[in-house]
Amino acid sequence: MVHQQSSPARVSPNSDTEDMFEMAKVLAPRLAHFAGVARTEHVTRAAQEMRVPQSTLSRAMVRLEQDLGVDLFARRGRTLSLTPAGRTFLGSVERALAEIGRAADEVRADADPATGKVAFGFLHTMGAETVPGLLHAFRADHPRVRFSLVQNYGEAMLERLRAGELDLCLTSPVPSAPDLVARRLDEQKLRLVVPADHRLAGRRRIRLAEAAEETFVTLEPGYGLRRITDDLCREAGFSPRIAFEGEEAETLRGLVAAGLGVALLPPPAVPRPGVAELTVTAPRAAREIGVAWLDGHPDTPPVAAFKKFLLSKRGNLLPG
Repeated sequence: MVHQQSSPARVSPNSDTEDMFEMAKVLAPRLAHFAGVARTEHVTRAAQEMRVPQSTLSRAMVRLEQDLGVDLFARRGRTLSLTPAGRTFLGSVERALAEIGRAADEVRADADPATGKVAFGFLHTMGAETVPGLLHAFRADHPRVRFSLVQNYGEAMLERLRAGELDLCLTSPVPSAPDLVARRLDEQKLRLVVPADHRLAGRRRIRLAEAAEETFVTLEPGYGLRRITDDLCREAGFSPRIAFEGEEAETLRGLVAAGLGVALLPPPAVPRPGVAELTVTAPRAAREIGVAWLDGHPDTPPVAAFKKFLLSKRGNLLPG
């Protein structure tokens, strides 16, 4: 295939990403005009269909060929026909414009007040009961709003908020950062969970200092509950001896049931056999649950509605 050369190109092809973006910035405003002219192969008809002055369209096609350094059309009066290079270029342009159209449809759909999407993150411990209950209640008034749900630990969710991958997240501790907005919604008491045959299993209440000699199972460093556990033990006057570190609270409960240690955990959604759960009287063992979002980030209507719903649950977020 031989491409006819026009005047020297203003943009030279280059594999460098920065140069490719520069080329796209130069060419993009004229691509839809090119597709319209290529479809009709007639400048006057294309100008009428696109409601663009014919002179503007003609200049745009000349400028596009100059930018590319390739003749896209063979001209016979006011009638045009695509050159081989033009046909090759048209295929890519049509695919690019179709992809842009699909992207536009997708973001419009996600922002639709009735059927839009909310990207919502939450802690693993919120997944069994709290979040399903919240979504059920919210969808009573917003039955067609869609959700993209992400379960993770607090720091990972905050990273995804900052990356624009989440709209809102339920997390603990409630973050304090200049680029985030966070609101406290509720408080969840923590219990000392011990094996059912443990020496403390017959107790209902305990001071955490009484567990100073026990072996603990905990979440891994970086998890909010791990930080709270370390802080509470420090306040009780000891540093916990840790035998196992995990990523999920119910797994830790299973390790406790197997006699591998004790743990500070929130209440389970369903009672777990093989363990006893003791109220900690000192220090005060609880974690705050809050909702966070990126400061200055504009909300779509469905995100704004769900945010308002979550804030209305202040003090009544967790199941009774």
